[in-house]
Amino acid sequence: MSWDGRTVLVTGGEGFIGSHLVERLVAEGATTRALVLYNSFGSWGLLDDSPVKSEVDVTLGDIRDRDSVERAVAGADVVFHLAALIAIPYSYSAPASYVETNVTGTLNVLSAARDAGAARVVHTSTSEVYGTALHVPIPESHPLQGQSPYSASKIGADKIAEAFHLSYGVPVSTLRPFNTYGPRQSARAVIPTIVTQALARERIELGSLTPTRDFTYVGDMVDAFLATAETDAAVGETINAGSSREISVGELAELIRSLVGSDAPVVSTDARERPPGSEVQRLCADSSKAQALLGWSPKTPLREGLAETIRWIEDHLDRYRVESYVI
Repeated sequence: MSWDGRTVLVTGGEGFIGSHLVERLVAEGATTRALVLYNSFGSWGLLDDSPVKSEVDVTLGDIRDRDSVERAVAGADVVFHLAALIAIPYSYSAPASYVETNVTGTLNVLSAARDAGAARVVHTSTSEVYGTALHVPIPESHPLQGQSPYSASKIGADKIAEAFHLSYGVPVSTLRPFNTYGPRQSARAVIPTIVTQALARERIELGSLTPTRDFTYVGDMVDAFLATAETDAAVGETINAGSSREISVGELAELIRSLVGSDAPVVSTDARERPPGSEVQRLCADSSKAQALLGWSPKTPLREGLAETIRWIEDHLDRYRVESYVI
C-alpha cells in the first residue's frame, strides 16, 4: 500500500505509541489526523513537541462521545484505534471509566467507521487479555482472562471489534502488542519507572520482581501497525506482536542498572504490587502469525532499544515525577 495521499485517523494520537505512529504516517505521505482527548489547556499531549505537528490535523474530542468520533472519522480511509485508558493500577480504583473508554469508546469508533465506509480499521488490543500464560509462547488461540479491570475492558473491546467484523463486515484487524517501550513512554510503564529511579534515586522501588514480560521497541511496533493496515489477509484477524522472548522484572532492572551505571538497590514494595490474583506472571508472544501474515518481526535488540530509551529519558527527566509512584 502507498500511504501517499490517503486520509488516515489515529485515535489516541497524542499518546506514546500514537505519536510515533502519527509521525511515521506523515513521513509516509499520508494526510494524517489525530483525535486527541479534549482538555481545557488545549494540550496535544506528546504531539505538542513533535516536529510534524504543523502537518497533522488535530481534532480535540473524546472517544466516549459519539459525535466527536463521527466528526474525526468522516472521510478517513484508514482508522488506527489506539485511544484507551491503559494504566493497570488505576483500573483498580476506577473500573467504570475503563469500561466507558475502552469498550464504549471502541464501539463508537467502529460504528463511525462502519457508517463512514472506512476501508480499514486497526484496533489495538493488549497482551494483558491473556492473563497469566497457561503455556508459552502464547498464540492468539490462548484463552482470555480478565485479571484486572483494565484487561477485562480490553477483552470487551476486542470482542466488539470481532462482532463488528462478523456482523457488519467492518474491515477491522486487531493487533495485540506485547509490552511496547521506547522514548516518550510515561512512568506508568515498568521500563521508564526503572530508568527514572536508576537515574535520580538512591533505590529503585518496584512491585513483584518475578513476573516475566516480552518487550518490543516502539519503532518496531509502528512497523507492525502499518503492516497490519497494508495486508488484506489481516482483515478479521487478531495478530500478536512481540519479540517471543521473556525477561523477568528483576532481570530487567539489573540490565537497566548496568546500562545507566547505577548502584541503587532494587527493592519490592507492597504499594507497587498488584493484588495476588491479578498479577500476570508470564507473558511471551508467539508472533509466528505476524511473521507469516504480515512479514513482520521486531528488529531492535532489547539492549539497543533500552539504550535509546535511556538517552531520551536522561534528556527529559524533568517531565517525570521521580519521587512519586505514578499509577
